[in-house]
Formats: sequence, C-alpha cells, structure tokens
Amino acid sequence: MLYQVVKFAAAPVAHAMCRPHISGAANVPRTGPAILAANHLSVLDSFLLPALLPRHVTFAAKNEYFSGNPVSGWFMKLGGSLPTHRDDAHAAQAMLDAAAELLERGELFGIHPEGTRSPDGRLYRGKIGVAWLALKTGAPVLPVALRGTEKVLPLGAKVPRPAKIGITIGAPMRFEGDHAKARDRRRVTDEIMAAIQKLSGQEYVPTYAASYKAAIGMS
Repeated sequence: MLYQVVKFAAAPVAHAMCRPHISGAANVPRTGPAILAANHLSVLDSFLLPALLPRHVTFAAKNEYFSGNPVSGWFMKLGGSLPTHRDDAHAAQAMLDAAAELLERGELFGIHPEGTRSPDGRLYRGKIGVAWLALKTGAPVLPVALRGTEKVLPLGAKVPRPAKIGITIGAPMRFEGDHAKARDRRRVTDEIMAAIQKLSGQEYVPTYAASYKAAIGMS
C-alpha cells in the first residue's frame, strides 16, 4: 500500500521533470517474475524505473544511496528498495537471497549489474549477481538502457534538475546453466551486458566501474 502511495505521488513528478520516452514497455510481463537489468548513470536510476513502470519493481541499491542523499534516500526507503553493502560479501548474498524470494513470489526485481554509477557515461563490466539470480530462479532478464538520467541528478548534485530521459526495455532473455558455477555466471552476465550495450549504444569498458573509480581516486 505504501509503495502505491509513493508511486502515485512520485510518477507525476518524474514525468514532469524527466519528460521520459519509454520504448519496449510491452516487454515487461503483466504478471510473473522478471529481472530488470539496467545500466547505471545516476543515483535516481533506481527510483525512476519503479516510478514510471506500471508494476511494482523492487530495486537493489547500494547502502550509500539510503544515507548519502536525502532526496534519493527518502524515495529508496519508501519505495522498498533493498540496500546492499558492496564490500560485504555476506550482505551482498543476503540481498540476492531476498531478491530470489521476491522473484519466486512472481514479483519484478531491478538491478544495476555494474554495481555502481558509471563515472564517465561508459558501460562497465557487470558483476555476476544478476546471473546468479537468473540461473537460480529461472526468471527472464529484461535488459534496460537508461539515457540522460545523469543530467537529472549529476554526480555530486543534491537537487534534481529538469532533463529529458530515454528508457529502452529489451526483449526477455532466458538462460541455462548452473548458478553455482562461476563460468556460467560469468557467461550469462557478459551476455546481459552485451544486450544492455546494444540498447544503450554506450562504449563498453571490460573492467569494473568500482575498480576504475578507485584507480582515479573517485568514490
């Protein structure tokens, strides 16, 4: 109920500020589980998709989003996002277990496989949690390309600003393999990232965004 109240209040604001153009919305199933795997350009990415899509979407969001920015933190908490500690393996697995339970109940789950925002607009290597979920639950993966969200809330900004965004949702992808095998998780993750890159047109960087940020001294 709380989610619907937040959505009712947030959707008009999102439409007014972002003037979104959404294509491929019909690929989101009306019922049943699916994983929305999106690129990550802004802290608001995890808020915009749930606000703009008709079904309830629970997103994974790094713990800093709940405490680092009062605007995003408020929406994350009210919208039911799952916090994850990127550097704590046990906490990350607990988040994935919770996500698997959501999918097994027939719900939608959203995740940014890059694990952190792109520091420069390029698409970085995906982490294997998305593949673990897809192989563990059998849920289809919908690749999602976000464009322009970094203009709504640029890195370091506290207050959103009006800017036009685009959202493209690709066709469902299904995978076979063993979620316990690292080789299968890596293969599936790379296929998902390739699908996102095809939709977004971003330059792909075969390294983790977090590693690149650390190398250049960016948090």
